Amino acid sequence: MLRAEIRIELKKGVADPEGQNVKKTLELLGFRGIASVSSVKMFIVDMETDDREEAARNAEEMCTKLLANPVIQNYSIRIEG
Repeated sequence: MLRAEIRIELKKGVADPEGQNVKKTLELLGFRGIASVSSVKMFIVDMETDDREEAARNAEEMCTKLLANPVIQNYSIRIEG
């Protein structure tokens, strides 16, 4: 069994209102020196295969078909196991 860790994040220049709100709130709580906060989604997908290439292909297809919007998001895939 292999595990794909898929990380989805907004492209540079795309507004991240969730990250901005977290930054403001942290500053209101007294945290100083925070340059920026970015929100990131992480999907963990366990696959019933031992073929790393197949797992990577499947994870890539998952991203292009459902998990990521290529217009505003970048993604990275790490296969473990």
